[in-house]
Amino acid sequence: MIVVATPIGLAATSPLIAWRDGVYIASGLAGILALALLLGQPLLAGGYLPGLGALRGRRLHRWLGIALVALIGLHVAGLWLTSPPDVIDALLFASPTPFSAWGVVAMWASFAAATLALLRARLRIAPKAWRIGHTALAVVIVVGSVVHALLIEGTMEPLSKAAFCALVLLATAKVVLDLRVWVLIARTRRAANRP
Repeated sequence: MIVVATPIGLAATSPLIAWRDGVYIASGLAGILALALLLGQPLLAGGYLPGLGALRGRRLHRWLGIALVALIGLHVAGLWLTSPPDVIDALLFASPTPFSAWGVVAMWASFAAATLALLRARLRIAPKAWRIGHTALAVVIVVGSVVHALLIEGTMEPLSKAAFCALVLLATAKVVLDLRVWVLIARTRRAANRP
């Protein structure tokens, strides 16, 4: 809990928000909270949080995924309200700030992962294809979000931000390696190459 609360608390009390309006502050905090959820998501998916069974962990993973998408929406909407031209430039990959492109890629990957989750049963996506697709999108989300956050020189305190981003990357890598998704990819390729 302290690992998550520290960067959020430091950002919320940053002197850099003193002259910002409420919408801009709320938008930034929504982005920071979304980053915080990225630490829990792989831990839930991999079953690493004590006291949660596999079913409860997956259910909570689903709800946090919905919250993540909502926070991203609030983040972008708040930025839109404070500066529509900047958001348009970011969405068109025309922004002069390098962090924007990483955030946009992570945002679209989040929307794609959520859409894939919503349509999984309706489209009858095979479990192997589901795991490969969802995991690949999760990696894009995490890497894009971490690079986005690290490139921004803003309200997040640099050391706690770097440490938190490292934890998010490590948790994601641990789960991806433990779930052995690359084995599924290799098996799929071998099966496709058989005559």
